[in-house]
Amino acid sequence: MGLIIKTMRAKLLYRVGLAIVAGAILASCSQEVPPYLRPLSKEAMHLLGTKGMSPKNPIFMRIFKEESELEIWKAREDGHFYHFKTYPICNWSGALGPKLRAGDKQAPEGFYSVGRNQMNPNSKYHLSFNLGYPNAYDRLYGRTGDFLMVHGDCRSAGCYAMTDALVEEIYALAREAFEGGQKKFEIHAYPFRMTDENMKRHRAMKWYPFWRQLKEGYDYFELTRIPPKVDVCGGRYMINARFLNHIGRVDARKACPTYEKPAPQLWSARPLPGSPLARQAAIPGRKVRNLALENRRRYAPRATRYGLTKAEVVKR
Repeated sequence: MGLIIKTMRAKLLYRVGLAIVAGAILASCSQEVPPYLRPLSKEAMHLLGTKGMSPKNPIFMRIFKEESELEIWKAREDGHFYHFKTYPICNWSGALGPKLRAGDKQAPEGFYSVGRNQMNPNSKYHLSFNLGYPNAYDRLYGRTGDFLMVHGDCRSAGCYAMTDALVEEIYALAREAFEGGQKKFEIHAYPFRMTDENMKRHRAMKWYPFWRQLKEGYDYFELTRIPPKVDVCGGRYMINARFLNHIGRVDARKACPTYEKPAPQLWSARPLPGSPLARQAAIPGRKVRNLALENRRRYAPRATRYGLTKAEVVKR
């Protein structure tokens, strides 16, 4: 009888030992996956799938200070970008208006780009990536400052701070886009959503002329769903300009070379292939909606107002 009890105890201790070892292995495995390598969540992958997007497709980001929002857009096979998700910004410092100098605790506004080398997996603010401030426009006007980031930890002294969980997802989306071959992604930082109504509301502010430059880039994306080509010359941002008889980058300090602004192709909303809306649109009859025509009817007046539908050639 004593031998049986001893045997049962031994087996019980063996099983407990196995459970402890297994738990330790699982714990060590979870600890071995640092935040910058954590995969996208099942929820994020499901959302990508329902929107016809691949994790490896290029991304584009927009930041809106007044609304405290960061948007991520993903490219589909047609070359246009489609809205993936809007994230609440946990904290940003300063006021509406661009960053001017180091230490002013202002978050930047303007057109920036982020390459793989600007991603920081070892940030003291959980994870981060550098916006690329100062850009050519900022340097032209003597604006100073370093290490302006989108990061976690929900604290800001001139950066755009997210919660740790959200910055992990944003970081992972950028990481996957780089793995898919994207060399850099554009990030446009705006004071607010640059609608006609919001511009009118802020027209008395001293930064209004600067914001009109940003609005041209905002409108271009709204109309085309493609991030615009952005240059700096003649003391201003140039949106969607094709420089003639000029090779290489333009000089921000000099007048712009002769350029043309081709009329952009207005984006036409198309239902996702295989979706209920796509199947409905394929049914012949009077109820079939021409989405391209509807979009042109909706956006053409606004586009014409800003000269975005007219080809333009400017000589210097």
